[in-house]
Amino acid sequence: MPQDIKKKFTIQMLSIKIDKFSYFDNEILKNVVFSLKSGQHLSLIGESGCGKSTLLKLIYGLIDCDHGEIFWNDIQVLGPKFNLIPGMPFMKYLAQDFDLMPFITVGENVGKFLSNFFPEEKQHRIDELLALVEMTEFKHIKAKYLSGGQMQRVALARVLAQEPEVLLLDEPFSHIDNFRKNDLRRKIFNYLKEKQITTLVASHDINDIFSFSDEIIVLKNNTILEHGSPSELYHNPKNKYTAALFGEVNEIEIDGKVHLVYPNQLQIVDKSEIKVEVVKSYFKGKYYLIETQFQNQILFLENEKALLKGTTIYLKKIGL
Repeated sequence: MPQDIKKKFTIQMLSIKIDKFSYFDNEILKNVVFSLKSGQHLSLIGESGCGKSTLLKLIYGLIDCDHGEIFWNDIQVLGPKFNLIPGMPFMKYLAQDFDLMPFITVGENVGKFLSNFFPEEKQHRIDELLALVEMTEFKHIKAKYLSGGQMQRVALARVLAQEPEVLLLDEPFSHIDNFRKNDLRRKIFNYLKEKQITTLVASHDINDIFSFSDEIIVLKNNTILEHGSPSELYHNPKNKYTAALFGEVNEIEIDGKVHLVYPNQLQIVDKSEIKVEVVKSYFKGKYYLIETQFQNQILFLENEKALLKGTTIYLKKIGL
């Protein structure tokens, strides 16, 4: 069978098995095991210091994985001990510091790693990517004159220039203004799906990943706490930490069993066992987030109108 046809029928896979990783005596990761098929999008989420960035660096080969193995198909990812220039050629990694060349133009930064043998094709590719990240008008501006958010958009275009097989993104939208971020996220992730680029994103912001991930890994205490689809983790979180990543969450005992309940799952009723007193109402646009006092804990619910402080109401979980 010809090599190109054989490759088409081979399932490409990124496989990660990290028994442990430490900086000196400080354990950063332990028992991190998962795999990702070609073209899939997996996101890593968790609080600062949980090991997200370190995991991406291990996968890219910037640091050595001494206690574990990382493979892209049958190619083992090796670190600085084995490679003079760290990093794997079939991967691209966008770090949080962007690493742009300040004294060359935006266009030159995007095309830095593109071949000069076909100048027209190179310029077409640069223009295509600048349009994707909405930076066309800055093509001839030196990078040093850009804002942090603009630099991040140029850095995104640059890592996409050579269409890597695997793309690793560390907080890729952290410096971008909110009014532009939603549209840009849709454009970038739709592009990656269209090109079937296997993507791993590390973020602390659920909005960066929730609508775009095939799978999400929740990291806590340097290991995998939960792993599943966005829908699975949202509707059936195994613990309050995971549920809280999606926003406010209540922990309520109902019929002798503790339930994790989102504010939109609570409704006001005439009478129930959950009697609360309103503490404050927060305007959220389409609704108000109502903070209430229930025995020795705070409960949140969503309501169409603000409620007066001190008002007594009764709550029930929708579906029970």
